[in-house]
Amino acid sequence: MSKVNRQPPESDFIPVMTEGAARAGRWVISVDHAANAVPPCVNGGDLQISPEDMARHIAYDVGALGVARHLGEVMDAPVVAATFSRLVIDPNRGEDDPTLVMKLYDGTIIPTNRHVDAAEIERRLAKFHRPYHLALADVIAARPNPVLLAVHSFTPQFRGRALRPWQVGVLYAHDTRLAAPLLDVLRAEVDLCVGDNQPYSGALGGDAMDRHGLQTGRPHVLIELRNDLIECPEDQKAWADRLAPLLDQALRDAQV
Repeated sequence: MSKVNRQPPESDFIPVMTEGAARAGRWVISVDHAANAVPPCVNGGDLQISPEDMARHIAYDVGALGVARHLGEVMDAPVVAATFSRLVIDPNRGEDDPTLVMKLYDGTIIPTNRHVDAAEIERRLAKFHRPYHLALADVIAARPNPVLLAVHSFTPQFRGRALRPWQVGVLYAHDTRLAAPLLDVLRAEVDLCVGDNQPYSGALGGDAMDRHGLQTGRPHVLIELRNDLIECPEDQKAWADRLAPLLDQALRDAQV
């Protein structure tokens, strides 16, 4: 008898992973771009781009989840991660952001998104984007004095553009209570090239840190790691082990 390859129903896809919700530390770690999965209800799980493109930074933040999970263990912190590709819908964008569903990214056209309409965007918001933010908000609300850390990674080079020199970047908007001391402790590491709101600014209205940090007044910061430095599990663990005491020192210095 031939085997039937059945796609799972839409309800089988869980858009958010929470790990260590009962951990007692102040930090709450989020990973907006943790995975490159395309749910079956989005064109049968196919964005119509190559496997090579789905493995690139355009689909997810390479290595970020591994770093975040190790940080969670070391810092006794919960980790909340989106399980769908940023190309399905970007949880680090506001619902009215024109880049919420990307049609072209770093030279790659996303055919499945090319003719996406308002109804499809609303469907993806309801199924993926909003459940992720609700889960993150619930984890944050369950803690008496939370501090938010978003973990991201960035590509060393966009196609046709200059190499990025930074190994790590600290992103923020106008609340620098945590970002400023973190920049100080990272700059004290003499072997690091540290980006101050690089490789891009953290002032993006409606993004995850704006939503859960700025709008609520909670201490928060977004950290970016160059993804060629965290491609393998050993490097992800090494960076987490290095960053954890620096993050804790920055929090002490911030006195928040």
